[in-house]
Amino acid sequence: MAKKIKLTRPELKRYRDALERFQRYLPMLKLKQQQLQIKLREVNKQMQELKHQTEQARKKFQKYEAVLADIAGINVEEISKPAEIKTSTKNIAGVTIPVFEDVVFVKPNYSLFSTPAWVDHAIADLREIHRYQMQFEIMQQEYDLLSKELTRIIQRVNLFEKIKIPEAQEAIRIIRIKLGDEMTAAVGRSKIAKAKLSAGSKVPPTLAAASNESEGLN
Repeated sequence: MAKKIKLTRPELKRYRDALERFQRYLPMLKLKQQQLQIKLREVNKQMQELKHQTEQARKKFQKYEAVLADIAGINVEEISKPAEIKTSTKNIAGVTIPVFEDVVFVKPNYSLFSTPAWVDHAIADLREIHRYQMQFEIMQQEYDLLSKELTRIIQRVNLFEKIKIPEAQEAIRIIRIKLGDEMTAAVGRSKIAKAKLSAGSKVPPTLAAASNESEGLN
């Protein structure tokens, strides 16, 4: 391991606590990753549907484009532009995203009696196009925010799975081996000391009276 490990019991506890923390957080991160992936697929599908709806609306409007210039004093393009985009917000997997609500258009100011009826249809169709476009833009923002969060979560999952957890497990293994060796050595030294002490207590009978302390240790 690149990081130098302190082969001590406090360090062993620190790595055990860290490993427990990583293993507790990892499932939550994976769940969030799954939620984001599912939501992104849903948003992407909705965006594709909006693209299709926009194309259909454009085809409907094309039949009016050739005659729009003939309507003196009426700027159909300007009248059809959104005056306000209404949005709200919601939380998905911890991410605050914008939600499209509605589009507000300027009330047309022209004579209904002196203009052809198709002008109203042309304005309605063009406004429909703008509505789809605005909705798509809001969804694009949603998609970008969720994608950014998903990237961050995937990075954390990889960090835990591929670096932090293996690192902690390896550190625990190394420290336990070292502490085990030290314990084995200590037990060995204790046995040797006890054997020497036991051997030293076996004195001749003539010296038995003077060996009370050694006999007491046995």
